[in-house]
Amino acid sequence: MNELINRRNVEGLAGILVGAAPGTQWSNVALAGSALDELSLRGRTDQVCGALLADFRLVPESDYSTAAGTFRAALENPDFTGWILWPVSEAAVTLALESGRAADFADCLALLAELTPRLTGEFAIRRLIARDPDTALQAILGWTSHPDEHVRRLASEGTRAYLPWAVRVPALVQRPEATIPILNALYRDPSEYVRRSVANHLNDLARHAPEAVVATAAGWLDAPDANTAWVVRHGLRTLIKKGHPGALALQGFAPASVAVTALRLDRQVVAMSEDLGFEFEISNTGTADAHLVVDYAVHYRKANGSQSVKVFKLKAVRLAAGETRTLAKRHAFKPMTTRVHHAGLHALELQINGVRHGHTEFEVLV
Repeated sequence: MNELINRRNVEGLAGILVGAAPGTQWSNVALAGSALDELSLRGRTDQVCGALLADFRLVPESDYSTAAGTFRAALENPDFTGWILWPVSEAAVTLALESGRAADFADCLALLAELTPRLTGEFAIRRLIARDPDTALQAILGWTSHPDEHVRRLASEGTRAYLPWAVRVPALVQRPEATIPILNALYRDPSEYVRRSVANHLNDLARHAPEAVVATAAGWLDAPDANTAWVVRHGLRTLIKKGHPGALALQGFAPASVAVTALRLDRQVVAMSEDLGFEFEISNTGTADAHLVVDYAVHYRKANGSQSVKVFKLKAVRLAAGETRTLAKRHAFKPMTTRVHHAGLHALELQINGVRHGHTEFEVLV
């Protein structure tokens, strides 16, 4: 991922800027490409952004409007595209915030909307939202009717509470109701690209505002289109895994009478890079059909000997009254950048319509 910003495209950026603003010397940008090797993608973004700012500040009486004009001129070049625009958007935001002028703030939002079809502006926009949430969100709400799907997606993606790779904006966590009007305007968007962002945004809100999420999803289901069921299902996925009663009810998973056999593991000791297989029988002991969401929880051993739990999807099933079905799954244990495995006792549980069943231990060797 680091190579998304590399020496070649930094040098290409310098060349594009020469064409967009011939009177400016882009020496710092040209040199920035030779100092990227040990840097992460974020570090490379900061390096190139700093070089852009240094070159603009060498221009007499240069300000935000100088940079905005240069970047808009560069958009005439079709090669002004891709990940190199991340530092470009960050530089524009930095200058707009430094100026403190309301006109620059508003124009920078508009500039990000112009840049986002070439590369998403979802990262840079968050510093504008943090500075003045009300002004930024009012403008962003207007983008929900923009003809370009990239701009509409920016309205949803750039305002996510827990956007990956992005800086956290406290106002987006503290005021979950602030972005719901944006989602309400977009959940039936004709673009799957936009709808997926809406579902992920709703799922973000579930981390700290579950009741607002359930109420919002219920409203969507009252006024659905052909895609609403998927958007709601994807947006409620974390709450479903947590067994939230309201989310389960919206998806038709009512409390059910079931009997579950003990888990049968295909091994008691799992070496790293091996799979753990398990199976069990589930019976509907009630008098009516049961719609069940069957998940499973792995209790991972932590470095301090305690355990942390992660829930995984298994299957949604319908069982007639008195019906029994065998379900099976394999779970992989392999090195991952997002999870460090520790040797020792782990455990496995089933979760059916939010209710845990059984607790079976096994050992992991690392």
